[in-house]
Amino acid sequence: MKKVLFIIFIAAFFFPQYSWAQGCMDATSEDGVNVVGYIQPEFRYDFRGTDALTGLNLEESSFYFNRARVGVVGNIPYDFSYYVMTEMSPTLGGPFILDAFITYNGLGPWAKISFGQFKNPFGLELTTACHKLYTVNRSQVVGDLAGPFRDFGVMISGGTDTLSFLGSTTRNFFGYSLAIMNGNGMNIQDNNRYKDIIGRVTIHPVEFLTVGVSYRFGKHPGVDETGPQDERSRIGFDAEINYNNFFLQAEYIDGSDVGSYTTGGGCGDPVELFEGSVDRKGFFVQGGYMTKWNVQPIVKFERYDPNISGESVGDIQNVITYGVNYFFNEWTRLQVNYLYKAEENGNVEVPNDALLVQLQVAF
Repeated sequence: MKKVLFIIFIAAFFFPQYSWAQGCMDATSEDGVNVVGYIQPEFRYDFRGTDALTGLNLEESSFYFNRARVGVVGNIPYDFSYYVMTEMSPTLGGPFILDAFITYNGLGPWAKISFGQFKNPFGLELTTACHKLYTVNRSQVVGDLAGPFRDFGVMISGGTDTLSFLGSTTRNFFGYSLAIMNGNGMNIQDNNRYKDIIGRVTIHPVEFLTVGVSYRFGKHPGVDETGPQDERSRIGFDAEINYNNFFLQAEYIDGSDVGSYTTGGGCGDPVELFEGSVDRKGFFVQGGYMTKWNVQPIVKFERYDPNISGESVGDIQNVITYGVNYFFNEWTRLQVNYLYKAEENGNVEVPNDALLVQLQVAF
């Protein structure tokens, strides 16, 4: 019985929770400062084969910090809270401010207002905290189309606490987030009058199912400032099933860029800007099961087309991740991922598989 209760507690701690906060971690007391954070030392091995011309071995391996984050959170009487998180990992160019925002909570569960720098409210996998991801890294489609992950702006979010339907009570039946953000990425002051609008709505009709819809639109100055503005739009759909110790997630994102397009903008990654119009889309599906031994096997399939109708036809990227998570306790876990990558370019498959091993401690 104790073993079952421990597994339920672990699942509740590490499974993505549907809240309307933009911070990865919450305050543990009603007042005062709480120091929070997590570290993720990692080992990576890239299977790159040998050079066809020289015969040199191209494989690489390295130990490094994937993330190392320390911050403070707290509540201020009455109705205000604050959240500040820094990234210390030299791998990501730290130290720098990751999140820093103030939230007014005086309107109850229906609406709260956040102001500062925070993660944009788009999609399922992006809004899942890094230390609660099922796999070591996020999907390629999320990295390219949901970014920049963090930005300056203001957001209103909220929803319903519970709903009674057909004799059962469902928590967080309806949730929403609506943000107005610069659109340039974190720690960058905007240099124009245009802003991005990002919105997300989730519905939790029964206890084990959540579905979500996200949308983003923004205008930006074009290369020729006297000409038309560049436009970027995103739409995403996602669903998650959590039933007993089993979970299943799926997310689809479609993006259209007119005039220019960006890649990157993740946790410390710079936003890269390219000229030209492009349409992109992709999805991922993943599932796993928490066993009684605190071992959680994971399988994830992702498919991403970075140029639907461009000249580089056949550049679709397929990745299958075979993973296993082991939970030592509620603060510590070990993740092992093998990424099998298969490109659809009509040629010989490129040797670019990878093995990731990450140990995490949250505090």
